[in-house]
Amino acid sequence: QLQFVESGGGLVQPGGSLRLSCTASGFTLDYYAIGWFRQAPGKEREGVSCISSSDGSTYYPDSVKGRFTISRDNAKNTVYLQMNSLKPEDTAVYYCAAKRTSTIQAMCLLALGDYWGQGTQVTVSS
Repeated sequence: QLQFVESGGGLVQPGGSLRLSCTASGFTLDYYAIGWFRQAPGKEREGVSCISSSDGSTYYPDSVKGRFTISRDNAKNTVYLQMNSLKPEDTAVYYCAAKRTSTIQAMCLLALGDYWGQGTQVTVSS
């Protein structure tokens, strides 16, 4: 059974940090581009970080650049999203996704994914 499980969400104060994890089972992440996406109530899903399968290149939109860092550990079949300097507008459900063939820019901009996790809530509030 193919599965993608996120963890690490929660409530954090503005300026705080969280680290999200996403572990795949039933398939190997080695050949997939991986992305983190978020969706706030009433808004469309948006890509916040994407990483390639080949050379580890990354893509971030301006809204999170310098604050979020995506990384992958293929040996653990896991992808991480380190989020620093969190803002209330970062509040959303965060999803990870894997895409077999795509540029990371297209993956993030168009919210593309072959496999999706169930999502984890991140709330930034004082």
